[in-house]
Parts: sequence; structure tokens; C-alpha cells
Amino acid sequence: MTSGLEAPVRPASRGESTRRDVVVFGGSAALALGLGVALRPLAEGRLSDGLWLVFVLGLDVAHVWTTLFRTYLDREEVARRRALYLGLPLACYVGGVALHLVSHAWFWRVLAYVAVFHFVRQQIGWVAVGRARAGGSGRLDRWLDDAAIYLATGVPLLAWHARMPRAFHWFVAGDFVDSARSRALAASALPFAEALYGLVAVAYVSRAVTLARRGRTLWSKHVVVVSTALVWWIGIVTFDDDVTFTVSNVTLHGLPYIALVWGYAEARGAERPEGLVGRIARGGFVAFFAVALALAFVEELGWDRLVWHDREWLFGEGRSLDARARAFVVPLLALPQAVHYALDGFLWRRRDGGPAQARALGFAPP
Repeated sequence: MTSGLEAPVRPASRGESTRRDVVVFGGSAALALGLGVALRPLAEGRLSDGLWLVFVLGLDVAHVWTTLFRTYLDREEVARRRALYLGLPLACYVGGVALHLVSHAWFWRVLAYVAVFHFVRQQIGWVAVGRARAGGSGRLDRWLDDAAIYLATGVPLLAWHARMPRAFHWFVAGDFVDSARSRALAASALPFAEALYGLVAVAYVSRAVTLARRGRTLWSKHVVVVSTALVWWIGIVTFDDDVTFTVSNVTLHGLPYIALVWGYAEARGAERPEGLVGRIARGGFVAFFAVALALAFVEELGWDRLVWHDREWLFGEGRSLDARARAFVVPLLALPQAVHYALDGFLWRRRDGGPAQARALGFAPP
């Protein structure tokens, strides 16, 4: 989700949308932090197979596949943006193969930083939704909101780079830049970033108090800003283990997105009940999520049997690929993620998203 969401639409039910946001984002943050911290000593800092099934396969990978309900499962939507939906996967795959042929390490490095950018921009987008539903605001508020999110995520990331090696990584070990020079640069920049973060936090709170006194308490965006700050700081800076980082990171990111796409699928199904999205949505959330989970399983089956070979107990015995074959297979397996990241820059920010998208985001149709 990106930040260009302040389209000229009126709130459908401000109170209802605000309550939903507080439950979705506040609940996701509470669950993320509660589970991340509680499971840490039980799992001894290691992501067990059970935790991997729930949080990686069942949440992180599955949320990527829910994007299909907004895109490829809708024939009208594909016809409306055929060049985008056909050209973007091809471009991502060709670029991934070219990068992997140069260096598999750089393939993972580029993908990791693109993923980080996607995670950060999604939080920017959620804040923009809350701001827009409250009637919009001036340039100052948008800059302040964006700065709050960029620093709430950027400072922990800077601390991560300054304090390598860590007990966790984004995708694979070594995907983030790690050298004596990069650690020194990050460490020298960190105090200034933290000071700026403090100033922006004070400015944000002051502005929130000022607006509240004028009768504008923007709970939707406040809960996103606070939850982002807490989860990214605790998951990355406070603790140094894979369980806390993974559980908190994917829960805050994945659950709200699944809720958004399910809201879209319901609304789109009501518009076109004869379409594939409508037929699946009639089965309720269980049918919707079962489709995403089944596709996530197939993807991870491919990863494990052809690349990782970590979970034969679940996926069976795999086969080894030579370096050249991996250069074509790995970008193909990573394609759902890459396309999800790239499409996110188009789907939710465009003003021609239609009534179903407007309703899913908490707006009435224009």
C-alpha cells in the first residue's frame, strides 16, 4: 500500500471506520508484540517449524497471495489494465534472472531492500487512509505523518545496520549490507537520526493535541503511527532474536493487509457475484483464506524442494539445482513477492480503484 490515497471521496461511516482501524491495527500490534515477546523464551530465539507454519507460511506468504483477489482473479480488472498485469510480472522475472546471473547475493540484497521499502510504504499508506477519511489535511500534516513513519522504521533499520551481525535477517543471511564501513557509517548517523526522531515525535504529539482541541482526534492514523513505532523498535532494537523479529514484523504487516483485501473481495463480490472473486467470497472468509493458503503452500513446496531443502517432513525430498538453473528458478519462485511489491505501488493509490476499493478502505463510493 502506498501513500497517494487522499482522493476526493467522503467518509462512509467515520465512527465505524475508526473503530475498525483501532481493532485491526491496535489488535495486530498487540498480538504482534504479545506473541513475539511471549514466544521468545519458549522457542529459545529460534523460529521452530510450528512458528514457521503459522507466521511465515500462514501469514507472510499467504498475505502475498491474497493480492490475487484484487487483480488476477477479476477478469474485468485484468482487462482494464492488461499491459500492467501482463508486463509487470515479465519485467520482474527478467530483471530477477539478470540480477541472479550476475550474483545470487545481490539478487537477495535487492529483493530485501525492496521488501523493506514496501513494508515502510504500507504504513505510510495506512496513515494516509486515516488522514483522508478524516477529511484530509494540509501539507504540513502530511509531511509530519510521513516523517513520523519514516523515522519510526528508519531508526530501527539504521540501528540494525550499525549493530551487525544480528540473530535474524530479512530473507537470507547476508542480504543486508554488512561491512566495517557500513557499520561505522550507520553508527555515526544513528545519534542524529534518533535526535530527529525525538523532535518529530514531539511535533507529531503537539500537532495531535492541537487538532484534538479543534475537535479532530484522528485515532485511525494515530494507532498506525504508535503501533509501527512500538513493533519496529521492540522487534528490531530491543530484542535480538529471530522469533520476536519475525512474529512481530509479519503480524503487523500481514494481518491488516489480509483484512483490507477480504473487505475488497466482499465488496467486489457484491458488485459481480457471478465473477470468480464473488463465487469465492460467497464461501466467506474461510474460503477466501483457504485459496491464499493453498497457493502459499504450493509456493513453499517449490522453494523447499528446489532450493532450501529444510522441511522434508512436510514437502518431501527435493532435488539440487546447479547455479545456472537456480538463476532461472529462484526468480520464478520469488515472482509472487516481487509482483506483490511492485503492484502495491499501483493498486491502492489510484483514484480509479472503483466502489469496491473505496468501501474496503472505509470510503463511500464517490
